[in-house]
Amino acid sequence: MVSARCKIVVKEELKKLGLHYVFVDLGEIEIMEKISPELREKLKAALFLSGLELMDDKKAMLIEKIRTAIIELVHHEGTIKVNFSDYLSEKLQHDYTYLANLFSEVEGTSIAQFLISHKVERIKELIMYGELNITEIAWKMDYSSVAHLSNQFKKVTGLSPSHFKNLKDKRRSPIEAVGMASSMN
Repeated sequence: MVSARCKIVVKEELKKLGLHYVFVDLGEIEIMEKISPELREKLKAALFLSGLELMDDKKAMLIEKIRTAIIELVHHEGTIKVNFSDYLSEKLQHDYTYLANLFSEVEGTSIAQFLISHKVERIKELIMYGELNITEIAWKMDYSSVAHLSNQFKKVTGLSPSHFKNLKDKRRSPIEAVGMASSMN
């Protein structure tokens, strides 16, 4: 799960099946009842029809937690100055090298590339809002300089941030699609 809409869909499906949850968060749920295999299959089918997936595989769940942690960090409203590998290791209670290798193996792209893709989409969003200048965006997004942000933005989009700002038809990718293009190359 990667959005508030997903959480709402999951809550609705649980309610339809008469299941009570302790919490529904991005990428995980805790249900009060012990559910039968038949009920689990019904939940899995209902979620699938909504474009969601019930994961049983611990590695798949860890991948989803990595994706969610990256999305939450990039879209956090404050400014977060943090060493990303330390942040991810601490948050998920696994060695970063293990997480990075697992993510690359399953997703076909590195955690770093996935992070960059999401940062660029967030930068597009901030440019489109027009509330911050490029220097402020660079600081907010934890870039060492405007030049670093600009170089990374241009490498991903083919455009400078200022050229993107001047486009009449600005295009962003849905969160679910970010990082997927790089894994297909």
